[in-house]
Amino acid sequence: MSPARLVFLICTAQVLAQIGANTWPALLPSFVELWALSNSEAGWITGIMYAAYTLSVPILVTSTDRFDPKRVYLLGVGFTVVGHFGFALFADGFWTALVFRAIAGVGWAGTYMTGLKLLADRVDGRLLSRATAGHAASIGIAGGISFVFADMIAAAGGWRYAFHAAGVCAIAAWFIAYLAAPWQEPKPKSSAKLFDFGPVFRNRSALAYGIAYCVHTWEMNALRGWAVAFLAWVAFTSGPEDPWFAPTAVAMTMALVGTGVSVFGNELSIRLGRQRLVALAMGLSIICGLTIGWFGSYSYGLAVTFVLGYAAVIWLDSSSLTAGAAGAAEPSRRGATLAVHSMLGYGGGFLGPLAVGFTLDAAGGMSQIGWALAFGGLAIAMIAGRIAFMMLRPRDLDGDRAG
Repeated sequence: MSPARLVFLICTAQVLAQIGANTWPALLPSFVELWALSNSEAGWITGIMYAAYTLSVPILVTSTDRFDPKRVYLLGVGFTVVGHFGFALFADGFWTALVFRAIAGVGWAGTYMTGLKLLADRVDGRLLSRATAGHAASIGIAGGISFVFADMIAAAGGWRYAFHAAGVCAIAAWFIAYLAAPWQEPKPKSSAKLFDFGPVFRNRSALAYGIAYCVHTWEMNALRGWAVAFLAWVAFTSGPEDPWFAPTAVAMTMALVGTGVSVFGNELSIRLGRQRLVALAMGLSIICGLTIGWFGSYSYGLAVTFVLGYAAVIWLDSSSLTAGAAGAAEPSRRGATLAVHSMLGYGGGFLGPLAVGFTLDAAGGMSQIGWALAFGGLAIAMIAGRIAFMMLRPRDLDGDRAG
């Protein structure tokens, strides 16, 4: 099988596996009303998926240094199927929702970076950066479609049907990967300890990209998890008319815009230098975080504009960060490096949505000051990440213009 065809098939499987990832945030306002959830509880359900990802990804992704990534990937998709169908059949409140979103998080840990590792083991260095961008794009496309996918199915048959549909798509992804991706020959024994992460943390370039990915995902998951709720609040408070552009449609557009910008950003980092591109994206993110809550609250049109603009800025360095970590890794420790990269990233991804929920409750609920403080907290996290990134001074990849 040609490398290009393999990339296409795995990316197709990733779209189907991840199309249910944003079913919960897409329907969050309805669940808050249905189950009488506080903002903090809603933040927990949003964030628990990323917490489960963070705890399981070191085991699952690092295992791909010794075992065929295809086996781990199929296991991950299996967890995704269980998470979606379990939510559809049994979720009836905070605790049951928490359990099945956590299972879905383990599934994500077993599919996201393991899918990338599957490609990295079979694609040569010249294609690796673009394969990484294409893989990230497939995740982004699935994430974007999932908002409207969930909303349309829930509107037609109820929210349980939306989770059932996500489970069916994940089953299709399992079969595509099983039938299309070639099995890998047994890997040679290595003297390196499988779960020895010390060398990864001593790799300053990989660590710099990992820390930047932490605050990047903190910010990205906070926006992705709360965008529909923010837009719905602005629509409710700014006038009696129905919003001209539904919040879930905005969220889908947000994710698709982000995906395109992510691919563009990776190409731009090759031409400008990866350090320059990441530093630029972080600086713009700080500005957006400090302004969206204040000014986006004045009207629905402004809110839509700010959400889409903020998404473009957040996603600008998404592929560049992961490609930087993969390229900076020692080949024998690439799985461990991607595991640490994901662990740092989705540790931030867990805290971001949770911090927004806590901040809103501390501010007395959804209000202009509440949203301003919530988004401002994202800017503070990004400032800390940018300082750490610049101090570690990561190297650019081979083929990048020197930064």
